[in-house]
Amino acid sequence: MKVCIFGAGAIGGYLGAQLAQSGAEVSLMARGAHLAAMRANGVRLQMDGTERAVHLPCTDDPRELGEQDYVIIALKAHTISAATESMLPLLGPQTSVVTASNGLPYWYFCSDGPLQGATLETIDAGGKQWRLLGPQRAIGCVVFPATEVVAPGVIRHEHGHKFPIGEPSGRRTARVERLHEIMGAGGLEAPIREDIRDEIWLKLCGNLCFNPISALTHATVDLVATDPGTRAICREMMLEAKAIGERIGVRLRVELDKRIDGAAAVGAHKMSMLQDLERHRSMEVEPLVGVVQELGRLTGIPTPTTDVVLALIRQRALVARQTPH
Repeated sequence: MKVCIFGAGAIGGYLGAQLAQSGAEVSLMARGAHLAAMRANGVRLQMDGTERAVHLPCTDDPRELGEQDYVIIALKAHTISAATESMLPLLGPQTSVVTASNGLPYWYFCSDGPLQGATLETIDAGGKQWRLLGPQRAIGCVVFPATEVVAPGVIRHEHGHKFPIGEPSGRRTARVERLHEIMGAGGLEAPIREDIRDEIWLKLCGNLCFNPISALTHATVDLVATDPGTRAICREMMLEAKAIGERIGVRLRVELDKRIDGAAAVGAHKMSMLQDLERHRSMEVEPLVGVVQELGRLTGIPTPTTDVVLALIRQRALVARQTPH
């Protein structure tokens, strides 16, 4: 069983190191200093008070790896479209594409319902991913663990092991069963969900508010979720997302206050958008926040609080790009 992790950063590197325990033939796609460090020293995973090095094939050229059984996309959501063409050498007739990134995946509206067949400019400009990867290949995956690249090639696991997976159709297929088995053998929790679209929307509700507010305030997620002012902003943004979700057929299984309390329980974790800001990297503004505004416009649902936060984080990202470092 051949599995390629496309984007072996904080989450992707953690996934690769764990899946290596399953017996699958795991390879990593990465770049720059992080790639060089993993080639030299393996993926150094810090977890449960210990560090272990896992040596896996690492490259920045997918042509070296050939066709895969599973390609797990663990890139930042706003970088996927630009990388889509480079994924093509990994795809054979039976290859499944597992979307393990934040935001809504390119295939989200492939099922029956409102907006069927829609591609969103904030996540898949021009429908490039839909066209080249194809919705028929897709398996959904929701990322709940908290991890961080603390140095090139070094990944610190902070919280969680759960990656719910599921077919867009909700069916329990052979390919999703095999993925469940591989992930379980790698020490990961991968429950198969019949309602993976709902799970993805629930995760988006958190990323929508916790990420930009964390980047704007430089506060860790526990502070964002417990301070009365920022908690109230989070709740309003989630209410807007909930209303849009209901319009497109999504149902949230967790009450919003419980969702916010769950984020607070993670502890002093820096959200990915804040990590990117501190490391002078581009942030996932459009796939996490802009997408809700776009869907609000498409469905006729007002998003006033999201609009304000989106304007602020867009300006923060612009200033960050223009500031020398």
